Amino acid sequence: MRYLTFALGKGRLAAQTMKLFEQVGITCEEMKDEKTRKLIFVNEELKLKFFLSKGPDVPTYVEYGAADVGIVGKDTILEEGRRMYEVLDLGYGKCRMCVCGPESAKELLKHQELIRVATKYPHIAKEYFYNQRHQTVEIIKLNGSIELAPIVGLSEVIVDIVETGSTLKENGLQVLEEICPLSARMVVNQVSMKMENERIGKIINDLKAVL
Repeated sequence: MRYLTFALGKGRLAAQTMKLFEQVGITCEEMKDEKTRKLIFVNEELKLKFFLSKGPDVPTYVEYGAADVGIVGKDTILEEGRRMYEVLDLGYGKCRMCVCGPESAKELLKHQELIRVATKYPHIAKEYFYNQRHQTVEIIKLNGSIELAPIVGLSEVIVDIVETGSTLKENGLQVLEEICPLSARMVVNQVSMKMENERIGKIINDLKAVL
């Protein structure tokens, strides 16, 4: 039996995923050692391998078959646009992708003016403004605190993930429009889905039962 390999987004997502997996009997003791420098963790008995990676890389590993299964946020799936199957909404890591800005930016959106949009998610922003709102905008890619952009005059609005909205409020910004809800998803490599249909299908059904 070949190993099934899982790519997990590092941090909170991986921790929540392993908690969920334990409920369906998928465990990996090696991963519990916080001091470990290992990159790949193995459960020999169940023939499973796990590795942690940065969120945006998970869809890449899955598309190219380096991982059979990936756990990643919906934001990353939309932004990366990789070829793979999205099979399950795991329901945690809930937040939403929104257009945010100061109160004054409402008018600019209403009148479809040419504005600048700062974001970590240029693909999502472009898709939303061009294909859903049919508004031409200039998209500026940033990597750090996106909230800064409208405050210092780099952009009129931002496209970013909103969990509680408290950071926005503290900086005089608000949610102007919601693009889509987000949460952790399970994705599967297209070939693996055919070759390992039974094993992957069982995992999906077991997870559905506890969700």
